[in-house]
Amino acid sequence: MRHGKKFNHLGRTSAHRKAMLANMACSLIEHKRINTTVAKAKALKQFVEPLITKAKIENNQTTEKGTHNRRVVFSNLRSKEAITELFSTVAEKVADRPGGYTRIIKLGNRLGDNADMAMIELVDFNEVYNAGKPAKKSTRRSRRGGSKKTEPVAPVAETKTDDSEE
Repeated sequence: MRHGKKFNHLGRTSAHRKAMLANMACSLIEHKRINTTVAKAKALKQFVEPLITKAKIENNQTTEKGTHNRRVVFSNLRSKEAITELFSTVAEKVADRPGGYTRIIKLGNRLGDNADMAMIELVDFNEVYNAGKPAKKSTRRSRRGGSKKTEPVAPVAETKTDDSEE
């Protein structure tokens, strides 16, 4: 029985699953978006988001922390090129984002075996999707419904102009 076991094994052994997720994460970092099945995309999201958090600039302020985080990420990804890309361009783009670095968009079913397909992408690298949205202001909102303070608006006095021609 699998009571309380929430981890998706994807029908693979643990070594195969880890290698597959590492390869998919390297491809995602390199190409910024990949097409895969919905189940693999959800598993990849759980795999890659903590690695992106470790790559963020605020987590690597000192040399010791930066070196440690690079080694931790390298133990998962095993690709020097992907780690260089992750710690440079991806870390710069996601520096102000507090999480949610990937987006899963469902594409429909695959022609051969009718599997649910999805595209997983890094959110900050999609310029088309983010083009129409202005930069969001970060405001703190209270749960209390406090009174709104509005100043009374003074009526605008009309000015008369002298028409000398009349």
